[in-house]
Amino acid sequence: MFENLSDKFDRAFKVLKGHGQITEINVAETLKEVRRALLDADVNFKTAKEFTNKVKEKALGENVLTSISPGQLMIKITHSELKDLMGGTSTEINAKGTPGIILMSGLQGSGKTTFSGKLANFLKTKQNLKPLLVACDVYRPAAIDQLHVVGEQIGVEVFSDRENKKPESIAQNAINYAKSNGFNVVIVDTAGRLAVDEQMMDEIELVKNTINPTETLFVVDSMTGQDAVNTAKAFNERIDFDGVVLTKLDGDTRGGAALSIKSVVDKPIKFIGTGEKMEAIDVFHPERMADRILGMGDVVSLVERAQEQFDEEEAKRIHKKIQKNQFDFNDFYNQIQQIKKMGNMKDLVGMIPGMRKAMKDVEIQDDAFKPIEAIINSMTPKEKSNPKIINVSRRQRIAKGSGTSIQDVNKLMKQFEDTRKMMKMMSNKKNMATMMKQFKGMGGKMPM
Repeated sequence: MFENLSDKFDRAFKVLKGHGQITEINVAETLKEVRRALLDADVNFKTAKEFTNKVKEKALGENVLTSISPGQLMIKITHSELKDLMGGTSTEINAKGTPGIILMSGLQGSGKTTFSGKLANFLKTKQNLKPLLVACDVYRPAAIDQLHVVGEQIGVEVFSDRENKKPESIAQNAINYAKSNGFNVVIVDTAGRLAVDEQMMDEIELVKNTINPTETLFVVDSMTGQDAVNTAKAFNERIDFDGVVLTKLDGDTRGGAALSIKSVVDKPIKFIGTGEKMEAIDVFHPERMADRILGMGDVVSLVERAQEQFDEEEAKRIHKKIQKNQFDFNDFYNQIQQIKKMGNMKDLVGMIPGMRKAMKDVEIQDDAFKPIEAIINSMTPKEKSNPKIINVSRRQRIAKGSGTSIQDVNKLMKQFEDTRKMMKMMSNKKNMATMMKQFKGMGGKMPM
């Protein structure tokens, strides 16, 4: 996510490295690189120019403290302006009502139907609402089928009427059905086109005027960059939507849509899609996104994802096993499953400060855990619960059964032992206190 933009910002700030103070000359040189980085990211030219002008104005008006280098100060100012450019703060969705009505709009292929399912799952699991999905694409039977598949996947009912060719009528009937059957939020998935056309705009406008939604969202593929911004502008002029949803952001190395869209249409980005799974949806936080663009990671989002998968009873059970030195391969396997639920590995690594740069040329596959899972699944129940009995002949059998090598099995055994030792040490408060004292004694620097 935003990999190209992050690298170019890094290079831009290197211009100031070694300078003792901020001057008009070195600021101009840095901001020339920043503007180029923004334009390469497919950011609107006017937006890029206004952004760099604001950064320049603030930078030249600041006194550089002795404890802060010019480069650090420029990063601080750029971070603040990036955050403001993307909306400043996160904005909640308005799903309240009897029922709340959310209208989805956007072009065909933007990921509207899939996102409707993700949003339904989000409202169901995070806000304890009972959503009803509504299929209002009267042109593509496949779209109705797709929504039914998505609904079945997440356990959410789908309302459709294949005989009715009036989307506004289907939507209204769905709302009446929701009122009679205890649904407290209705998500209306509408038809898209390959391009903006008058018929499409008339239709979505009619649906909106008929059902009077509490929230209208515009869904757009972030990878289309400046085209996404132009499409958003065209839709906003007709239906005055409340917020933007950026899909496929996990594959967007440039970031032009995320950086331009708020300044062009003056509507907040409310959600982002970060993968194919139904759980791959995040509330958009401008400050956290600015952190990630500038290579600062996103620890808050990482912790939130971990907490979502956190099972208190399971944690207590694991803690007891660690203290008794009984942590086994069954527990190890369960921990892997929890990590996998948090999202794709490359995205998770990018949330750790400094790791994006460190792991830049390392290819992290989403199926990185597959060989480990295969090895563990090739063990007998007795071997999983008592790893000490896994001798050379057992390791050879496990390697053969999992389609891996004896070296892979040996490597996993060592990783498992190291993990068990570390967890045992961390569960002991005295050991943790000793580690913290040693850490402070080194001036807070971790040994390499």
